[in-house]
Amino acid sequence: MHRSIEHFAAGLLILAAFGMAGCSQVPASHAATDATSSAPAVAIAWPAEAAPQPMDCPSGLPEGTRCLGGRDSAGAFYRIAIPANWQGDLVVHAHGGPSLGEPKVERVVEDLQRWAIMVRAGYAWVGSTFHQGGVAVMSAAEDTERVRRIFVNHVQQPRRTVLHGQSWGASVAARTAELYGRVVPGQQPAYDAVLLSSGVLGGGSRSYDFRLDLRVVYQALCHNHPKPDEPQYPLWQGLPEGSTLTRAQLTQRVNECLALNQPAAQRSAEQQQKVQTITRTIRIPETAIAAHLAWATWHFQDIVQRRTGGASPFGNVGARYTGSADDDSLNAQVLRYRADPAAMKRFSLDTDPTGQIDLPILTVHGIDDATAFVELDNEFARTVTRAGRADRLVQTFTRDHEHSYLSDPAYPTLMQALLRWVDQGEKPTPAGIAAACAVMETRFGAGCRFEPGYRPASLDTRITPR
Repeated sequence: MHRSIEHFAAGLLILAAFGMAGCSQVPASHAATDATSSAPAVAIAWPAEAAPQPMDCPSGLPEGTRCLGGRDSAGAFYRIAIPANWQGDLVVHAHGGPSLGEPKVERVVEDLQRWAIMVRAGYAWVGSTFHQGGVAVMSAAEDTERVRRIFVNHVQQPRRTVLHGQSWGASVAARTAELYGRVVPGQQPAYDAVLLSSGVLGGGSRSYDFRLDLRVVYQALCHNHPKPDEPQYPLWQGLPEGSTLTRAQLTQRVNECLALNQPAAQRSAEQQQKVQTITRTIRIPETAIAAHLAWATWHFQDIVQRRTGGASPFGNVGARYTGSADDDSLNAQVLRYRADPAAMKRFSLDTDPTGQIDLPILTVHGIDDATAFVELDNEFARTVTRAGRADRLVQTFTRDHEHSYLSDPAYPTLMQALLRWVDQGEKPTPAGIAAACAVMETRFGAGCRFEPGYRPASLDTRITPR
């Protein structure tokens, strides 16, 4: 469900009128960008930020790294790392998740440790926890731009700035680039390029449908989420308000039904049949069932209670699930829900990329990623093409099943290719990146698994159409 920037600006007025508690939206002083213009429609007034303070660097960073940090004016924790051999280029990181609940400083420390490869490769790095938890893309985009400004105002103006979004953070980075990365002739750009890794890039209108599918198929098979003797609720709610269900309790229920904590040979025939029904109809491996079911519980609860005013942005009317031993019987049993059009619009206005990015964009995705399907990159390419920016996008793919981190040599290779594109106008190719990664292994170790010839299929081949 593609939305233009003009629609997004109008949507902000809709969101404000609804007055959603905790809803992600750009403050009145922060203008959306007019799609017909390269400049912001209204000047953005950012509050003054306190200078970052020296911090001890976490383990895993190269010797001589200087670390700074603090808490910004919105309440987000952030960290900055500057290597001893810094050449002037900055990586602004948007983390995945999203995390739920209040921000915790441990989150950004863990992010810095995970992405220490950027510092080891000679780039300064800055990242934020985001000031509010939950599925709030525009709020996280604002926090991302805020932390970049802290670096520029209190540390140094970088030579080049690359916006890096990982997983759900890739949608945050895409939105950040759309709103704050416009190229204005004669002005220093806020960002020079965008790197999106393992991205959830189908927006809220396309990326989460399969998790509702998982909820309804799981419930048809297991009947324990909720249990028959518990209050019943529409599964698109995730959980009803006030629920005390814990992740440990959900895991126990899953194992009672599917025995995912046991090898397949130790499951009953009925349990194994149910596991196979889920993996074939939802098209995820059994190792991903519990995680996606949890996200379809607590993240759905966050979306419905805090983002869409209690109405469902998800529906499965018209979806036909295939791959079970008896598809007719399964489809007759699953619960059916119709998405609320206003909720769908509300959610997509916040979460759907528009593709209107003026900067070079490089993506990387593991082909066998079971958390964020590689087919989401096909959806993003369609979005960028519709926005008339296809010439600014290069997509790469690796023979990986990991989601959170691919390999040490992959990311410096991608960064090098992006900066060469910016500095020299040399647009990278998947084949060239694969070849360059092999050279990068001499510095950062083995781990290059790029597949230059791979092209992902349509998202409709992975998520049941409706």
